[in-house]
Formats: sequence, structure tokens, C-alpha cells
Amino acid sequence: MDSNKLNLTSNSSDQEIDLKQIAEQYAYYWKWFVLSVIVFCALGIVYLKFTAPLYKIEAKILLENEDKASGDLAGLAELSSLTGGGGPSAFVMDQIDVFKSRRLAQKVVENTNLAVTYKVKEGFGTTEITSDESPFILEFVDYNAADKQYEFRASLSGDQFTLIDLSNEKEIKAAFGASIKTGVGSVRIVRNNMPNVRKFEMVDITVSTTNSAIDLFRKSIDITPNTEKQSYIVNFSRTDALRGRSIAVINNLIATYNSDVFEDKSKVTLATSKFINGRLDLISRDLSSADKRVQDFKTSNRLTDLAAEAEVNLKNLTEIDREVLQARTQLQLVDYMRESVSGNADLQLLPSNIGLEDISIEKSLVEYNKLVLEREDLLRSSTDDNPMVRNLTKSIQDFNRSLNQSLDNYRSTLQLSLRSIEGRQGEIKGRIAGAPQQESGFKDIARQQQTVEAIYLFLLQKREENEIKAAARPDILKVIDPAFSSDQPVAPKKAIILLGVFIAGLLIPFGILYLKFLLDNKVQSRKDIESLVGAPVLGELPSSKDPVVHDNDRSPLAEAFRILRTNMSFMLGKQKESNVIFITSTTSGEGKSFVSTNLARILSMSGKRVLLIGADIRSPKVLDYLGLSHLKHTNVGITQFLINPDMDVDNIIIKQPEDYNFDIIYSGYVAPNPAELLMNGHFDDVIEYGKKHYDYVLVDTAPVSLVTDTLLIANNADLTVYVSRANYLDKRLLNVPKELYQDGKLKNMAFVINDVDFARGYGYGYGYGYGYGDTGKTSVVSKIKSLFNKSFNANDL
Repeated sequence: MDSNKLNLTSNSSDQEIDLKQIAEQYAYYWKWFVLSVIVFCALGIVYLKFTAPLYKIEAKILLENEDKASGDLAGLAELSSLTGGGGPSAFVMDQIDVFKSRRLAQKVVENTNLAVTYKVKEGFGTTEITSDESPFILEFVDYNAADKQYEFRASLSGDQFTLIDLSNEKEIKAAFGASIKTGVGSVRIVRNNMPNVRKFEMVDITVSTTNSAIDLFRKSIDITPNTEKQSYIVNFSRTDALRGRSIAVINNLIATYNSDVFEDKSKVTLATSKFINGRLDLISRDLSSADKRVQDFKTSNRLTDLAAEAEVNLKNLTEIDREVLQARTQLQLVDYMRESVSGNADLQLLPSNIGLEDISIEKSLVEYNKLVLEREDLLRSSTDDNPMVRNLTKSIQDFNRSLNQSLDNYRSTLQLSLRSIEGRQGEIKGRIAGAPQQESGFKDIARQQQTVEAIYLFLLQKREENEIKAAARPDILKVIDPAFSSDQPVAPKKAIILLGVFIAGLLIPFGILYLKFLLDNKVQSRKDIESLVGAPVLGELPSSKDPVVHDNDRSPLAEAFRILRTNMSFMLGKQKESNVIFITSTTSGEGKSFVSTNLARILSMSGKRVLLIGADIRSPKVLDYLGLSHLKHTNVGITQFLINPDMDVDNIIIKQPEDYNFDIIYSGYVAPNPAELLMNGHFDDVIEYGKKHYDYVLVDTAPVSLVTDTLLIANNADLTVYVSRANYLDKRLLNVPKELYQDGKLKNMAFVINDVDFARGYGYGYGYGYGYGDTGKTSVVSKIKSLFNKSFNANDL
């Protein structure tokens, strides 16, 4: 009968079978998934238990820019913002760089003592605490910049304390407040009397280098402009386990920046005030001298008022005199400024905004003062030999020379202007030449008095403006939100950590199993046979601890052999008086002798006369499987018959040994030329004898991939049962049965898959082949799976 008459394939779609098979393959290892999830969740809980929570501290300020665009420029900036142009203000970005500078960071580190940290032991690890929480506080008496990190351990010792320098294990006992010499200078340990101090007997104190503390601080703080364009708002944020420390650090940074900028502006104000006061002293003496001359002139000449007849000319002359006065005032200011610039050998700040009408000179004075302030700031932490200081010094000196040149040029311009005005003044004076000589002399003296008085009043006005500016002290920033902390920690996220470890607990075994399945090249199920070979599959035999089917056996193995018996009848077709069934495999160890012996037992249980022939004369195992190895010594086998064909076939038959209801012809001793013996034609006589006296002749043959023995006698078979062992045979070896099946070298060939573990999935599902007719005990897990499967099937209906 053709092999295609037996249709044992599933009616489900391939995709459904594949998905279900994959799910069952992984579900078989559910214990590993559960164990992995438990282990990873335990690790996650331990991590959350011993990891200090981190809090986010934020602050927000508004910068006040004195040079904000006004008028048309402000309108253009606003228009640029509305049209999507522009970005954070250049002023804001510059100030953010100032906030991030090492100079300010160093001040904050020193102000908040960030270089000193305190740690205590809690549970299985150490926890960092603030100085307010520590029972002992380290104070510097004589601080030396640390060249490396120093670690100390302070502990109570009665009314004293014990300080251990962990770098050299040096131990010192002293009273609280006593000075102790260490690698970072003289220090003392004092008790902390703060209300929130925590009770610890021992505290680890770490003193880091200033540079490392600065670097750590700059990395830990995030300073960003506001997201809105053209905004002057700056945001601060810092993530830390100690909320109090970060709040103090951010607030101190803002206060330090504000104080730093104010100090720079105060220096310029003080320098301007000093300059104005000095000039006022000189001008006041000149004004007193001018007043005395006027008084003396009027007294000696007995003058009381100007002549009315020269009113018109005098009006014109007054206008010219005003211009002369203005030019001379500027010349006087230029001379004063030249004296300040020329005498500034020690590179001090220069007065600015004193009334010079040349805008370029005023701007140069502002830039010059900025360079001087920057140089003074650098000199606080370095010497004149510092390359940056040298560069600044050279730039200031160049600026000084440039200012001198600018003042000289401006003075020359003023002199030319003054000469021109004085020329016009001479013309008007000629017109009033007829005025009394006394009045003319008085005018000269009066004009000198007015010039000095105008300068004096001008300087008084500038001094008052400068004093008002200094007294006002407006802040250059507005604190919108001082540093504040969220009540909930931002890290570690408990839900995310637990979800992550749960997913990791699933993915790790999944990945391992994926690699295992990916690298597994063994035959696992009937699907492999049907897809790679195309031959029909008679049945699958489950794994079993007992390799023998017993009488009245209702085990899964026995039921599988009964199914195999039924399917064989379909393959054999119409009932014949006798059927010859060959059992073979690709390699040894796949269970063909196991199938042969149990198939003989199942067929005999149905009342059939069965003859089992052990035709594998190279590696005989039939009697071993049946536990009849002792019969080898009292009986002859097929090898002896093939050598001596005159022997009666009946003499080599073992009649129903012990409790078995079938006869056996075992292979006999191992011959040196088994292939030649099978080729001599006498094996056909044994088959013919079996056909005449038995309903079924089962022939256990040699593996086809190793020797040609089976192919030499294959023409005698009515059905060839090809045994493939699951999780044993390499799929690449399926090319052997595929070629035999396609070429028809083995008659009526069909597969039996041996040693199938149905619980592993591969399309079989949990418990497939178990349960029906099985009177054994069922585990709780199996019951739960069975209920689940029943519920699932009911829902499908």
C-alpha cells in the first residue's frame, strides 16, 4: 500500500503549530524561569535596600542685565523671538559659564567645606551623612592644601576620642578640641551639638584635594538656560543623596556669584570716588583763589556791576565764552585723566564716567578696568609669574599706552577747536574794545572763576551720582525659587528596578534556552521527519523507565505500541497470511532492538503468532533486551544457519522463552564476514519459513548508515519500520533515510520516533500521550496544567 494512504499530520495551520510548539518548548523549563525571576528580584530588593536614595534639588534665578537692548533693538529682539529666531541670550550663556567656572567653584567648596565628607557604617554597608548629622566634626586649625586624599576614623574613647590616620594606621588619642598635626595640617575634632545629630560611635572622615572636590562639584551640578528664547532665567539642579548639603551648595553658589559681581562693581565705584575726591580738593583750592582775585579786583577798582551798553556784544561773547569754557573743561579733564593714566605704573583701576565726551575713551576705560579686575582676581591664587597673569599684564600695559595715545589725540582735537573758538572770541572783544579797562579786566578774572566753578560743580554732581549708585547696591539677579528638594527620591526608581530585574529574570533563561534550541541539531519530533524526509510516521514512543511492555500494561509506552500496531495494519494494507516487518535505524543506539522486542510482545498479546529475528549479526542485542542473555550458550543463531544451510530452520528457533508468547531467532555469534553471509541467499529461506508458520515476522536489522547488511536483505520486507531517536539523531543524518525513501531502496518505509519526551513540547503539548488509561499518580502541577488545558479547549468551543 502506498505510504500516502496514512495521513497522520495535524490539521492546524503551520503558524499555529509553530507558535504553540515554541511556547511549549520554553514552558517545559518553567522552573528555571521562576528560579531566575526569584533570584533577580532578590538581587533587586537587596540593591534597593542598600542603595542610598537620590533626591533632585532645583533652584531658579532671573539675571538682571544692565545692558539689555532698548528701543528699536529691543523690538528687533522680540520680533526675532516670535519668528523662531535667536536662542538663549549671549549674556545668559556668558553668566552660566561664570557660574561653572573653577574660580566660583573653589569659593563654594571652601565656603561649604565640600572637601570633607563623613561616612558611617549602617547594616552591611556605609552611608554618607552631612556634617550636621555627624557626632564629630573635623575643623582645620592650620590648613595645608592636601596633595592627596586623606582618610581618618574618629571614635569615642571615654571622654576623649581616638583618631586613626588610615593612610599610615597612626592612632592618636586626644581630648575634644585639641590640635592634632596631620598630613593636611593641624586639625581638631569637636563634638556636634546640633539638634539633628545622629548617634554613632565611629565616623569615617575623608579629606579630598581641593581640585578633586572642585571637579566633583562641577560635574554634579547642572546649570541650564530657560527653554524660552531670549529669556534671562537660569535653572540649577543637582542630584544627591544628602538633600541638605545640595541645598546649601546651590544657595551658596548663587550668593557667591552675586557677591562676586557686586565686589567687582564696588571696586570701580571706589576707584571713581577716590579720583573725584582727589580732584575736588585741587579744584576747591583753585576756586578759592579765583574768588579771592575777583574780590581783590572789585575792591581795588570799586566795581559793582557790568555796563549795560555792551549787552548785545556781551550776549554773543557769553555764548562764545560758554563754548570756550566747555572746551577748556574737556581739556582739563583730559589733563587730569592723562596724569592718572601716566602715573598708573602699578596697574590700578582708572576712574570712569567722569564726563569726557569722547565715547571711545570711556569704553576703553571700562574695558581697561575689566582687565585689571581679572588680573587682581588671578593674583589671589597665583603669582606674577603665572603665564595668564603675564598675558593680562601685557594686555593692560598695551591698553595703557593706547589710552595715552587716545587722550593725546583727543587733546589735540580740543586744542584746535579751542583756538578756533578763541579766534571768534577775539573778534567780539575787538567790538567791545571801547569798554572800560576795569570792566574788561574783571571779565577775565570772572571767566576764570566761572571755569573753575563749573568744573567744581560738575565733579560734585559726579561724586553724588557715584555715592547714590554705591548706596543703592541693587542685586544683579533675582532668586525666583531658592534651592528646594523633592520629597520623593528620583533614583533608584523602585518600580522600574523591580520591573527591570523581573524582565531580566525572564530574559536570561530565555536567552540561554534560545541559544540551546538554536544550536540543537537533533531530531525532536515528527515534524522534523515529515519536513526533511517526507516519509510517513507510524507513531511516537514516549520515554520510559521500564523498557519492556508487560501483560495488561496500560502505561503510555504500551499504549504507544498499540497505536503503532494499529498504524502498521494500515501500512500493510489487505490482510495477508503473514507479514514481514523490518526494523532498522540510521545509527546504533536509536532503539531498533527496543522497538523490535516490544513490538513482538504487543503483537503476540493480540493472539498473533510472532517470530522475532535478530538479523543484526554484527551487534546482537535482542536477547539482552529481553533479559535472555543466558540462552546464547544453549542455542544456535542465524549466523550458524547461514554458514550451514543444511541445518533445519526449526533448530535455531527459541520457542516462547520464559513468559514471552513469541518465538525468537537470535543472531548467533559475531561472524567475521556478515555481509557475505547475508548475500549467500540462505537468509531468504529463514524468511520463507517464517511466512509459512507465523502471522508476523519481525526482523531486527543493522543500522543502514554504518553497514550494507540491511540493504542486502531489504527485498524480503513487506514493511520497513525506520526508527529515529528523538534528541539523539543529528538532523544532517536524515539525508540517509531521505535518499533511501526517495530511491525506494527500503520497501514500504515508515518512521517510528523513539524516546520522545512529550513534556518538552515540540508541538505535542503538556502531558500529550499521558493520562488516558494511566492509573499512576498525577502531580499537583500536572493537575493544574490539565485544568488549564480543559478550560482553554472549552473556550475554543
